[in-house]
Amino acid sequence: MTQDKVELGEKLGFYFDQTACTGCKACQIACKDKHDLPLGVNWRRVVEYSGGTWRQEGNTFTPNVFTYYTSISCNHCENPVCMQVCPTTAMSVREDGTVWVDEDKCVGCRYCEWACPYSAPQFNAESGHMSKCDLCFDYRQEGNDPACVSACPSRALDWGPIDELRAKYGDNAAVAPLPDPSITNPHLVITPHRDAQAWDSGSGDIANPKEI
Repeated sequence: MTQDKVELGEKLGFYFDQTACTGCKACQIACKDKHDLPLGVNWRRVVEYSGGTWRQEGNTFTPNVFTYYTSISCNHCENPVCMQVCPTTAMSVREDGTVWVDEDKCVGCRYCEWACPYSAPQFNAESGHMSKCDLCFDYRQEGNDPACVSACPSRALDWGPIDELRAKYGDNAAVAPLPDPSITNPHLVITPHRDAQAWDSGSGDIANPKEI
């Protein structure tokens, strides 16, 4: 999908194929490199979620374990709470549905960071402002894919009009460890891993909390 194929007024979003993700973090590194982000600021993160139980048959115990990855960034939500809490109107939504930060207005109060259930807005101490994914606006204007999408070796990421993505892949965005999608109505579609659990019934734990 390239920007020249996007019709005026269409709202953009991301698609993520959880069944194809190997947790290599190429998307995360590509994003960080493209935007020259400082240490501690990651607009795209790869979450490892794992857990499991034991199955007993007589005196035999068999492990039933699972691990899967979720690549997540800003979801350019239909109901962007980050924009609603911003006291300076620095957070706004473009015509294509993507949420962006106007650094000329941002005072770095971090209200958006605290409000977002996906931790998408992140404070850049070097600039003193909030920062976040804008779905690689500059790349899209040049007719190119976002850096994260291009970098994925297993083609687990895609982007485009969210209505088209939902028509093609479904409308599931409620996979643990992500939050309740009804909070913000994210422009995100996920093809779940075979062991994926629902957001409200996940029994696993995030295995790499310091990385996200």
